[in-house]
Amino acid sequence: MAAQPSLCNGPPPMEPQEKNGADPRAPTSYTDLTSTLPLEEGWAIRLRKYQGFWFPQQILPGSMAMQQNFKARPDDVFVLSHPKSGTTWLKALTYAIVTRTKYPFDRHPLLSQNPHECVPLMDRSYSTGQDSEIEAMPSPRILNSHLPYSLLPHSIKSLDCQLIYVCRDPKDVLVSRWFFNNRMRSEGMEPIPFTKAFEMFCEGNSPYGPLWEHVLEYWEESQRRPDKVLFLKYEEMLEEPMRIVKRLAQFVGCPFTPEEEKEGVVEEVVKLCSFDKMKSLEVNISGKLRPEFVTNDAFFRKGGAGDWRNHMDPEMARKLDRVTEQKLEGSGLTLNAVGVEAAATINADVQAQV
Repeated sequence: MAAQPSLCNGPPPMEPQEKNGADPRAPTSYTDLTSTLPLEEGWAIRLRKYQGFWFPQQILPGSMAMQQNFKARPDDVFVLSHPKSGTTWLKALTYAIVTRTKYPFDRHPLLSQNPHECVPLMDRSYSTGQDSEIEAMPSPRILNSHLPYSLLPHSIKSLDCQLIYVCRDPKDVLVSRWFFNNRMRSEGMEPIPFTKAFEMFCEGNSPYGPLWEHVLEYWEESQRRPDKVLFLKYEEMLEEPMRIVKRLAQFVGCPFTPEEEKEGVVEEVVKLCSFDKMKSLEVNISGKLRPEFVTNDAFFRKGGAGDWRNHMDPEMARKLDRVTEQKLEGSGLTLNAVGVEAAATINADVQAQV
């Protein structure tokens, strides 16, 4: 029997996709069902509630098609997240890790392609009828989805594929979503007030929300199958990127050798995928994933943690923290990276040093 291709050999670089708008082959068989589902119109995109989660209406038919028809392969690796939780960075790190022996760091595909091109979002590919491109990718594949665990295609679960999930403090998720949402709004559409976005988010009415249920599904699965589901926190990635990169490499079966560590390869991966490096690249300044979409700089706004302090007052932050604690009660998981009182102390210390 022929040996399975190793992920450590690195997937080939993704060919840039044709950026000519929506594909006329986009799935239509689920459109009638979609139109009957609960509707939320408060965001820049219409949302429909399906099996307990709010999906962008434009993507939902494709998500349904993917849920029913996607055929996983045993060596697939999936990068998963609730949107605005560190997806772009995790894609870049995972891709850089598995391609590190194939491409020199000074001529790496990530220098000329956005991470979302290197690791495609399956939800989008199926929604535009471009699922054949996913099927045509040679093994081993690194793929991305925002689907909650309960809605993942059966083949992903039955084959015990490697799943990498990243979560983030909900307060920062909300702020990032709000900025991204207002970048996405159609011409002439008024920006959504932050207070309105806050209330909808707390109620769970946001793209791919409720966030807590999304995170909990992957957290619980990671507790059941830690060898197959790697659960990461964005704040820990910021604090210890070298440790996380080595952990990622070990998880996908491509651990760094002692020689690589001695030669600084781990540091090179971290440097290549750093926020400042990615943000400075021309492809991430003026490039677009699709003509009708926002420019790629929308994926590189701040890249830190705690920006919520600049956009919500202490009472709002306390309310969201309380909601989060209630939703996660008894799970053993915490998401409030920096609480309101701790943030106030940090701010006071910073002011004292100025």
